Amino acid sequence: MLTLRQLFLANNAQTTDFPLLLEFERAEGVYMYDAAGKAYLDLISGIGVSSLGHGNPYVIKAIKDQLDKYMHLMVYGEYVQSPQVRFAEKLISLLPKNLGSVYFANSGAEAIEGALKLAKRYTSRAQIIACHNSYHGSTHGALSVMGNEVYKQAYRPLLPGVNFIHFNNHDDLELITEETACVVIETLQGEAGIRVPDISYMQLLRKRCTQTGTLLILDEIQAAFGRTGKLFAFEHFDILPDILVLAKALGGGMPMGAFIASNQVMSSLKENPILGHITTFGGHPVCCAAGLAALEVLLNKNLVEQVDAKAALFRQLLIHPAIKEVRGKGLMLAVELESFELNKKIIDRCIANGVIVDWFLHCASSMRIAPPLIIDDDEIRKACGVIIEAINHYSF
Repeated sequence: MLTLRQLFLANNAQTTDFPLLLEFERAEGVYMYDAAGKAYLDLISGIGVSSLGHGNPYVIKAIKDQLDKYMHLMVYGEYVQSPQVRFAEKLISLLPKNLGSVYFANSGAEAIEGALKLAKRYTSRAQIIACHNSYHGSTHGALSVMGNEVYKQAYRPLLPGVNFIHFNNHDDLELITEETACVVIETLQGEAGIRVPDISYMQLLRKRCTQTGTLLILDEIQAAFGRTGKLFAFEHFDILPDILVLAKALGGGMPMGAFIASNQVMSSLKENPILGHITTFGGHPVCCAAGLAALEVLLNKNLVEQVDAKAALFRQLLIHPAIKEVRGKGLMLAVELESFELNKKIIDRCIANGVIVDWFLHCASSMRIAPPLIIDDDEIRKACGVIIEAINHYSF
């Protein structure tokens, strides 16, 4: 009889030759538990998904209640389904007036695909500008706007007409012209190792897009829903996007993405041709019910207001000669170390000692810290103690 781990390796597609092979049986709060009952403190939230931790009772109840009513009924955009309608209504109530139409998708990558199509359709332009070291997903169009050739070269040719600028570089904004359909940019760069732009840069970017009739797509797949200390990360910069892309924490642990624009912009998908963007499972009623419940918990428990103080405690405790820098905003942090080799050893020791941390796709020398927003001060102290012990073990 093969073990579950052996079956995983034999039958499930692998993305590397060295998967972590952690096997969990249950998860609750900020902890995940393996078959032996060992607890692992989750400091990465499933890469930004589990912002409320694991097994939130309000989200689970919403899922169960919706299961008793109905699941999939029809492709997106045809039937009036209460979970979709109520979730979109709640999102729009929290957003600026120019973001009044929600298109639900299945993931962040799919939402990016829809946003790119929407920008090209609305502007009748072909050129797209993205940033070096960006990450927007792994599907073909999303890969085309990724700013790292290492992950792209094996799949060329990709989407034509994509040009790249340097994140937070004022001079490069001149490359945005009347031929540019959209600029797609992470409000904070995630996989680049949490890079926070200057307020002046973001405001000049917004101004340049307005001047040239270019749509500004802000990718907040990782950064939204309180992760940075604001409900939406663009609030830090006093700007408004033309299209906002959401995912990860959006679904409360269920698979969801969304792109949001004005009614005028979004309506361009309805004609010439009709059905300009189609998804079968986007806006799945169970996912929408979970997402709405998660958003209400986030707001009702005042979790966003607690983020800055928790982030400050992480920064206070993560001081060590081997730590070159702690970057980020809110609970979206990168701990810069000397090298990937050192970082990987520290990460592996942290995991062995019951704290889940990770590295970044485009910045392997940095450790990712993005815990559930429900993490408390004692759990932060415990996690940081494990990290510092691992650093001491390998750096001296």
